[in-house]
Amino acid sequence: MSAIVENMDQAEQIARIERMQEETRKFAAEQHKLAAEREKLTADTDKSRLDFRLAIYQVIVPTMAATAALIGATAGLTVAALNFLK
Repeated sequence: MSAIVENMDQAEQIARIERMQEETRKFAAEQHKLAAEREKLTADTDKSRLDFRLAIYQVIVPTMAATAALIGATAGLTVAALNFLK
């Protein structure tokens, strides 16, 4: 009788160990999935930051060019007006 009880205890322990191992495998798989998602989000964030920096330059450079053109045109008109008044 005690051999039967001992076998049942061992079977219960083996079943418990197997359940724990399965839970560990599931947890590890979830961690791998989350790590992959984190890597993807990090790459997306880096790309967004780069896009933002490029967008700033896409605004600054044309603005500087337009400002330079206005200054040049103003200087040209000023010179023309001064020559006209002479």
